[in-house]
Amino acid sequence: MSFETLAQVFLFAIALSMDAFAVSIVDSLIYTNIDKKKGITIASMFGLMQALMPLIGYFLVELVSTIVGANKGEDAGKIMSLVVTWISFGALVIIGGKMLIEGIKNLKKPPEEKVLKLYSFKEVFIMSIATAIDALAVGVSFHAGISSLSTIWLHVVIIMITTFVISLIGVFLGKFFEKLLKGKYDISSIIAGVILIILSIWIVLSYYFGI
Repeated sequence: MSFETLAQVFLFAIALSMDAFAVSIVDSLIYTNIDKKKGITIASMFGLMQALMPLIGYFLVELVSTIVGANKGEDAGKIMSLVVTWISFGALVIIGGKMLIEGIKNLKKPPEEKVLKLYSFKEVFIMSIATAIDALAVGVSFHAGISSLSTIWLHVVIIMITTFVISLIGVFLGKFFEKLLKGKYDISSIIAGVILIILSIWIVLSYYFGI
């Protein structure tokens, strides 16, 4: 693989990791007990899921193509891309809406009654899937445009490492913003909710308009 091709894959990986970057900032904003270990866990989860989803998409299309033929496999891939886009949209709207509502409710409470949000591996896991699920469509494009399985694995490894690094930057950036807010976690929750809702809309627009 040439240097130019590697550079293109790297730039593609950066673009693909932007969703994870945004949500890693969200995680740092809403969780009050984030440390280095939890930050690395968050970044690792986003990197793993962002790499895993294209592989799942590729092998699903490959399976359908093997069973019913290449044309049907491509058609199934297009349908899958549409479905996962709206699943991702729905998941992020629900999570973001919940954060937004919780933040607004906390604004109305006196300081002693406000509930601090602690790190939840389960919630991070769900967000990592919701953020990465639209990358299933990338697997469909891999199947259509890349014939070598080794090249696909190289793409996936680059995507994983790039997403991990960018997500880790997002975690630290989120903690920086959280310090600027001086512990106003209700405001942080509202901002995080808005970010997720905007991200969900962006995912749909990207699918239909290629933004």
